[in-house]
Amino acid sequence: MADNYQTIEKSAFAEFKDRGSKFIAFAFPMQTADDFKLQLQQLKKEHPKAVHHCFAYRLGLDGNNFRVSDDGEPSGSAGRPILGQIDSKLLTNTGIIVVRYFGGTLLGVPGLINAYKTATVMALQLVPIVEKAIEIVYELQFDYTRMNEVMMICKQFGCTVIGQEQQLFCLLKIGIPKARLEEVLFKLHDLHTVDVKPVK
Repeated sequence: MADNYQTIEKSAFAEFKDRGSKFIAFAFPMQTADDFKLQLQQLKKEHPKAVHHCFAYRLGLDGNNFRVSDDGEPSGSAGRPILGQIDSKLLTNTGIIVVRYFGGTLLGVPGLINAYKTATVMALQLVPIVEKAIEIVYELQFDYTRMNEVMMICKQFGCTVIGQEQQLFCLLKIGIPKARLEEVLFKLHDLHTVDVKPVK
């Protein structure tokens, strides 16, 4: 298994025209399917006159979490070509929605595949692809007096703080880069009073 994955860090959009039809592709980073739904709702609000909102996204690292939609276009002519571009760049946690305005001329399935694919390619060319460490999520529980030491370790090994709760003690949820997992756990266990457990 790899220690890193590729994704995009910011959003971009690009427009492709073919025989009067306009295809606007929006590419954006996402963490959850809910992120995606919000983006889709937003675009439907911004483009109420568009005839189709076709999309594809891929999430996570096991390769099984993806969705495609042709949104009324002929089957396989929109969502799959969009996903094909996400996969050809080996991206994950990435969503792409292509909004189509119909220009009066039918493009046929090959024309549609080309249009959706080209719009997607153009949008992806505008965003830098970044490599991120695959992180394993752990929950840490400790007394406040340990806060600085715990934070130092997080910083030193490039851990991501996902969530933090403060009650009588501190509850911290962190993502530890897979490649540094053993070192980080060793350092945390070294603090003795820090309770460390993996999040399922």
